[in-house]
Amino acid sequence: MPSIDRLFKAMLEREGSDLHLLQGQPPKIREHGHMVALEGHEPLTGESLSKLLVEICPPSRWEIYNQVGDIDFAYAMGKAARFRANYFRHQFGHGAVFRVIPTKILTLEDLKAPAILTEIARYRRGLILITGPTGSGKSTTLAAVLDHINTEFPLKMITLEEPVEFVHPHKKSIMIQREVGEDTDT
Repeated sequence: MPSIDRLFKAMLEREGSDLHLLQGQPPKIREHGHMVALEGHEPLTGESLSKLLVEICPPSRWEIYNQVGDIDFAYAMGKAARFRANYFRHQFGHGAVFRVIPTKILTLEDLKAPAILTEIARYRRGLILITGPTGSGKSTTLAAVLDHINTEFPLKMITLEEPVEFVHPHKKSIMIQREVGEDTDT
C-alpha cells in the first residue's frame, strides 16, 4: 500500500473533498469547505513529499513533472476511491492537490438538472461548454450528460480527458476514454 493512502483514508473518514500537500506545511484537507491540518503530521520536507508523490505517479508522468513542474493524472486507491491529482512546483518547493472523484455517476435526474441538458444530449454536432468555478459541478454535470447519452443511444463516444475522472461502463454506447499524457500526447 502506498504511504499516501493513509492520508487519503484519513481524509475520506472525515468526509474531506481535497488533500493539499505543500512542502513546508503539514498535510491539510478541505473539510466541509474549510482547510484543516491533519493532526499528528509534521510539515512536509522536499524529500518526504517527493517520496509520497513518486510512489503513486506513473513513471512517464513523473519525468514530465521533473521537466515541466506541473502534471495532472488520476489515481485509484483500489476500489475505495479515485482522485484527480495535480502536482506542481511553487516558491517553496513541491506541492500537490488531490480531489476526490465520486465513484457513482449521478444522473441528470439525480442532479435535478434543467431539461435543456437532456435536450443538449441529443445534439449531433456543435460545441457545448460547461464552465464554472472550482467545485461548482462541471465534471459531475458532464458525467451525467455522458451517462444519459450512454444509457439512451447506441453510439461510439470518445473522450479526451486530463485526467480521466469518472469511469463510464459500456451501456447502449461504446465508451472510449483516453487520458492526455497517457493514451495520447495531446
